[in-house]
Amino acid sequence: MNIVLLGLNHKTAPIELRERLAIGPQQLVEATRSLMQSPGVLEGMILCTCNRVELLTSQEPDAPHLLDFVGRYFHIERELLAPHVYEYTQEHAVRHLFRVACSLDSMVIGEPQILGQVKSSYLAAQSAGAIRGHLDKVLQRAFVVAKRVRTETQIGSSSVSIASVAVELARKIFGSLENKTVLVVGAGKMSEQAARHLMNQGAGAVMVANRTQERAEQLAQRFGGRTIRFDDLYTSADQADIIITSTGSARPVFRREQRRGRPMFFIDIAVPRDVDPEVNRVDGIFLYDIDDLQSVAGSHLKERSKEAELAEAMIVAEVAQYQRRLHALNVNPEIVQLQQSAEQIRRAELRRLASQLQTLSPAQQAAVETLTRGLVNKFLHQPLQAIKAAASEGNTAAVDAIREAFGVHASRRTGEEPPQAAL
Repeated sequence: MNIVLLGLNHKTAPIELRERLAIGPQQLVEATRSLMQSPGVLEGMILCTCNRVELLTSQEPDAPHLLDFVGRYFHIERELLAPHVYEYTQEHAVRHLFRVACSLDSMVIGEPQILGQVKSSYLAAQSAGAIRGHLDKVLQRAFVVAKRVRTETQIGSSSVSIASVAVELARKIFGSLENKTVLVVGAGKMSEQAARHLMNQGAGAVMVANRTQERAEQLAQRFGGRTIRFDDLYTSADQADIIITSTGSARPVFRREQRRGRPMFFIDIAVPRDVDPEVNRVDGIFLYDIDDLQSVAGSHLKERSKEAELAEAMIVAEVAQYQRRLHALNVNPEIVQLQQSAEQIRRAELRRLASQLQTLSPAQQAAVETLTRGLVNKFLHQPLQAIKAAASEGNTAAVDAIREAFGVHASRRTGEEPPQAAL
């Protein structure tokens, strides 16, 4: 089983490139189906968030490079992508997946949203029929590891998210948010979190605009704010001191030619971006996008560094355990073959002595059957335990010695699951 993870994130690629690879929730299943049509891909999942796009696959050893799919699907030249992508295989891919699920690779270390995003991608892959074997077990283990990290460390002791960091940036800009009017554009989870943190920081008034007016009204009512009709956004937005926007729109909601007037701070936490970068050229307009939040997020990394170290140690142990189990799985065919060979020898000996056994009564013949089966099982017990133990410890030399001693060399087609595989 060849596991490959290819991706780019906020550490390796600027937002200008990441937004070109953005996949909305509605397109995720279709994108995953397209990935599965790539030659040599056996299973696959696509994780797309504001800070990363990653492809996790199991594939044939001679499968084309995943970068070919990314370039073809997103219509981006391979030469443009190549300097910004990272690629992990086998246990290194598993380790990276575990780190992502545990939010150790996030812009805000310890933020809880990423685990939900991984689970959403997993469900989309299931809907596309793309998760059905080994990757399913790896992902299930990633969820268990993430839960362990949350439970056994304090990495998520205080609620920190992209939205809370955005509000913290707004507070640093103004010193205090008291008596400041804030406009939240979008009514999704990120916007709701931003509104909650704004109120906790003492914002004077909160306005909400969303394409679906009903959702805007629900969010505004929840925080004692008021709504602005999305169609009236450009005529009403200048009432705000700060605009935090996260709509999921494929095109900029705010463009340079449409914003004039009083000084205003934009904090754009959407990918693709909601605010055209040209807006920053307008006098009195100050624009911060999600990549500008990294300096603020860095302070949280220092606060959580000890807990992050504990989480990293847990992940190292989990990956080692995964490897031991994987080695153990790989000897299942040899075990089956050894059992089958012994059974063939037993049956052959009984057939050779069949003429002598004919004089026995049915009860005596059954006793001979039971006796020979028991002898074979007892004879095989120690060798089977030895090969399992050697495999679980990754002791390939011992496994090979046992194989040679008993003449078993099970072969398996590329990508075929070992019998009774379980992680």
